[in-house]
Amino acid sequence: MHDAQLAKVGRGQGFVAALDQSGGSTPGALARYGIDASSWSSQKQMYELIHAFRTRIITSPSFTGERIIAAILFERTLERDLDGLGVPDYLWQRKQIVPFLKVDRGLAEEADGVRLMKPMPDLDGLLGLARARNVFGTKMRSVVLAGNQTGIDAVLDQQFEVGRQILAAGLMPILEPEVDIHAPDKAVAEAMVTAGILDRLAELPADQRVMLKLTIPSEANLYLELIGHPRVLRVVALSGGYSREEANRLLAANNGLIASFSRALTEGLLVSMSDAEFDAALAASIDSIYAASTT
Repeated sequence: MHDAQLAKVGRGQGFVAALDQSGGSTPGALARYGIDASSWSSQKQMYELIHAFRTRIITSPSFTGERIIAAILFERTLERDLDGLGVPDYLWQRKQIVPFLKVDRGLAEEADGVRLMKPMPDLDGLLGLARARNVFGTKMRSVVLAGNQTGIDAVLDQQFEVGRQILAAGLMPILEPEVDIHAPDKAVAEAMVTAGILDRLAELPADQRVMLKLTIPSEANLYLELIGHPRVLRVVALSGGYSREEANRLLAANNGLIASFSRALTEGLLVSMSDAEFDAALAASIDSIYAASTT
C-alpha cells in the first residue's frame, strides 16, 4: 500500500484536499458553511458539527481519487469511522485518496516577523497513532509575516528539524512555511523562504524526501527548482485566504504546482443545501481546482 500511495502522491494528477480545520479555524469554517457560534455550547459540540461537514464532503460522489490525490485530516478525525472503516482507511480503500494528518499544535506569538509552531511534546505518540491508523504523511504550518532573515531561518530550521523526526517515524512530512498573502514584502519573503529551503534540502540524506506546502508565489514559477528537486516528492500550494477564483487563477500560472486548498475548496458549500445541491457545488469546486492544478 505504501508504494502505491507514494506513487500517487508523487506523480498522480490532481490536488490535495485540506480538511484539517482545528480549534482555531473551525468556527470560521462552520460560519462559512452556515452554522454560527450560537449552534454549539462546547468544543465537543463544535467538533461534532465540523466532523459532520467533513463527512459530507468525504462521502460525496464527487470526492474521489480521480481528481483528488490526498486529503489532510485533523487529529480528532482519526478517532472516527466511516462505513465500518477508520477514516484514513475509508479514504484509501473506498476513494483511492491518500490520507495525511495535521500534527502541529498551532502557532506561537509573533517574533522576528514570523510565527513559529508551538511545542509538540507529544509528537512521537501522535506519529505512532498515525502509523497505526494507516496515515501516509503529516502536515505542519508556520507563518512568515515579513522578509526577516532571522525569523525565516527560525521557521525553516524548526520545520526541517520536526520533518526529520517525522521521517524517522516512517511518515512523509509536508513542511508548510506559509508566507502570509498580506505580507508587505510578500515576493521578497517568498524568495528568501525558497532559498532557505534549497539550502536545507542539500543537507538531507540522498534517500530522504519531503513535501512542501507553500503560498502561491507573486513571481510565477518561483518554485520550479523546488518542484524538480530530487529531495522533494511534491510541492503543493495553499489558498491562503484568496477566493477560489483568484487562487485558481494564480495557481494556473505556476507549472507543476498543485493545490492543497481548504477554504477555497469548501467555498460556497452550505448546510442548508440538499445533498444533490451540495454534491453539485462540491463537484464544480473540485473540477475548477483540478483544472488549475493540471495546467
